[in-house]
Amino acid sequence: MSRPPGHDILFEPVRIGRFTAKNRFYQVPHCNGGGYRDPSAAAAMRAVKAEGGWGVIFTEQVEMHHTSEITPFIELRLWEEKDLPGLARMAAAMKTQGALAGIQLAYPAVNGPNLYTREVPMAVTGMPVRAFINDPVSARTMDREDIRDLRRWHVTAAERAARAGFDLICLYGAHGFGVLQHFFSRVTNHRDDEYGGSLENRGRFLRELVADIRDRLGDSAALTLRLSLEEMGGEGFSNAELRDFIEMHCDLPDLWDLAHGAWEDCSGPSRFAEEGAQEPLVAGIRALTPKPVVGVGRFTSPDAMARQVRTGVLDFIGCARPSIADPFLPLKVEEGRAEDIRECIGCNICISGDMTMSLSRCTQNPTFMEEWRKGWHPEIMNPKGPSERVLVVGAGPAGLEAARALGLRGYDVAMAEATRELGGRVARERLLPGLAAWGRVADYRVFQIGKLPNVEVYRESRLNAEEVLEFGFEHVCLATGSHWRRDGTARFHVRTIPLDPALPVLTPDDLMAGAPPPSGEVVIYDDDHYYMGGVLAELCAKAGARVTLVTPAPLISHWTVNTLEQGAIHRRLAALGVRLVTQRAVVAGRAGRVETECAVTEARAEMAADALLLVTAREPEDSLWRALKARRGDWAEAGIASIRVIGDAEAPAPIAWATYAGHRYARELDAADAGDKLPFRREIADLAADWEPRR
Repeated sequence: MSRPPGHDILFEPVRIGRFTAKNRFYQVPHCNGGGYRDPSAAAAMRAVKAEGGWGVIFTEQVEMHHTSEITPFIELRLWEEKDLPGLARMAAAMKTQGALAGIQLAYPAVNGPNLYTREVPMAVTGMPVRAFINDPVSARTMDREDIRDLRRWHVTAAERAARAGFDLICLYGAHGFGVLQHFFSRVTNHRDDEYGGSLENRGRFLRELVADIRDRLGDSAALTLRLSLEEMGGEGFSNAELRDFIEMHCDLPDLWDLAHGAWEDCSGPSRFAEEGAQEPLVAGIRALTPKPVVGVGRFTSPDAMARQVRTGVLDFIGCARPSIADPFLPLKVEEGRAEDIRECIGCNICISGDMTMSLSRCTQNPTFMEEWRKGWHPEIMNPKGPSERVLVVGAGPAGLEAARALGLRGYDVAMAEATRELGGRVARERLLPGLAAWGRVADYRVFQIGKLPNVEVYRESRLNAEEVLEFGFEHVCLATGSHWRRDGTARFHVRTIPLDPALPVLTPDDLMAGAPPPSGEVVIYDDDHYYMGGVLAELCAKAGARVTLVTPAPLISHWTVNTLEQGAIHRRLAALGVRLVTQRAVVAGRAGRVETECAVTEARAEMAADALLLVTAREPEDSLWRALKARRGDWAEAGIASIRVIGDAEAPAPIAWATYAGHRYARELDAADAGDKLPFRREIADLAADWEPRR
C-alpha cells in the first residue's frame, strides 16, 4: 500500500541548526505524569514514538535548577549530575529509529512555589506565585546578580543536556509558564531597568541567554524557542507584538516553536476547539523568519497536515495529544494507512494524569505509559494462549477494545450487542453538544474489527444466562455497561433523595435515548462533576429551557479542571444564560419546586423547577453477571473456564478506564495466575549510603 502523493511533502527532511529531521512529524514537549518518579516508563513511551516514525521527539518540561520547581506536579529534573543517567536513557530511546531527541528546559519562576526544595521563589517581578493551586507564597524580584546566575544555570543545564545525548534544546516560554515568557510579558515584567519596558528590553534576557549557550555549546546542539502566540486578555502581549518580536529576532533560535496562549488554549478540548484552530494566529509568521516554524492544532488528518506545509503556514506538524493517541501516526501515513490511525478525540484525559500527579491515560490508546510497566506495545499483541473461543457481551468501549485486541491475539471471538448500534455509551454521547469527536472511540474499533476474520459481531442479540451457558465458549467477557441512577445517590447523598412523583425527574439516559429536553424551569443537579452536567445544561438551554445548574462542588464541572476545560464550560453556560449555583445540593423535590442545601452550612432554600435532571452516579448494568454468578456451579459443565465482568459493568468510570479494561482483559487472557504479585513494574530510588539512625 502506498501513500497518496499529496502526503509526500510530510516526509521531506528539514534542517534544524546543523541537524536534519527525517520528516516533518514533530512530537512537541508534553507531560505524562511520570517525570522523575517513573523515568524508564517515560523513556519507553518515547521509544515507541521513535519506532512509530516521528522525526523529532521531545521530553516534557524539565526543571533545570533546584531554585524553581512546581511540586506537587511531577516533571523531569536536571538539577545535578545524578539526573543525567535517566535523561540519557530517554535520549537514547528517542534516537533508536533516527529521530532527533529534544529536551525542553524550564525555569518556572513565578509559576514555581518550591514546595519541595523550600527555596525562596524568584521572578522577573516579585508577586504572588501564579500556580494551579494558588499557593499562599510570593516570589521575590530578581536583581541583576540573580539574572546573571539564571543565565549561568541555563548554560549549565544546556551543557548537561548535550552530554546526555540531546540534539535539540528547547528554551521554554509558552503557556504562561517559564521565565522566558515572564520577561517578555507585561503581565509578569514590571521592571524599569534594561530588562523591562520596551519590547527590545523585554527580549534582552533571551538574546543574552542564547548567546551564552551558543558560546558554550557551539553547534553541538540546536536551540529551539517555544513561545505563546499571544496572551489572552488583560495586559498580556498580543499576536501582533509576538510577530514584531519574531521579526526583530528572526535568526535567534534554530527553530520557532509556537503555541497558543495559555495551556488551556493550546490544548483546547475538541468540545471547544477544532483541528487546526491555531492557524489564524500562526499564519504568516513563516514569512518573518528564515528559520523553520512548528505549530500545533490537534492534527489527526494527513490532508490537514500537508496543507499546513504546502500553504507555508508551518514547516513541522507539531503533535502532543495525537502522538499519544497513536504513536505510529507518521508510519501509518507513510505506508498509506491513514484509515488505521487512532485519532485523538480531544478529551484531554491524558492531561488529567499530569494534573492529578498520576500516570497519564489515553482514551484511544490504552497502552500509553504501560509500554515499560506492563510491556504493552500499541501495535503488537502478545501471542494467543491455549484457549480458542471467547464470547464478549456488549459492544461499548470496553467490549469493542476487548474484541479487537483478542482478535489480534488470534482468538475466535463472538461479540453480542443487545442493540443495533455498536459503541455503547459512546454511540449515545457522541450526539450531545460538542462530543461528536468522541465517536472516534467506536469508529476506530469497529473498523479494525471489520478487518478481522476471526471476530464475529452479532447485533440486536440480548443474551440471558441460559443462552450464555448453552453457547459453549471457554471464556466470557461481560462488558454490559452502566446506567445513570434516578434517585440522586452519588457523593453528597449516599442514600436516595426524597422526590415527589409529581415532579418530572430525568437522567442523562432519557435524553440520550431520544426524550425531548425538558422545558420551563429546569434544574440540573450535578454530583458527577465531569462533563455530563455541563453538556446537558447546554443542550437544555439551547432548546429554550430556563436552566439552573446546581452542584455541591465549588466549581461547575469541577473535575474538568484536570482536563483544562472548566473555565470554557463555565463561560459557555454563562453565555447561554444558565444560572450556576455552586456548593449547594438538591435534597428534595416536589411538584414545581426543589429544595437545596448549602454543602457547607446546611442552610436550606427552595427554587422553582418544572423538571429535575439528575446527573449523579451510574450503576453497573450487571444483571447478567449476577445471574451467571448465581449459576457458577454450571460453568464447568457448560465448558466455561472463566467469566469476567469489565469496564462500566464492573465499576463506572470515564471512557478511558473502559478501553483500558477491555485491553487489559485481552492481554491477560490465559495468563498464569500472578497471585499477589504486583501487576506492573516500578522503579524505587536508591537509599543514600551515608545515613544511619541516631543512637
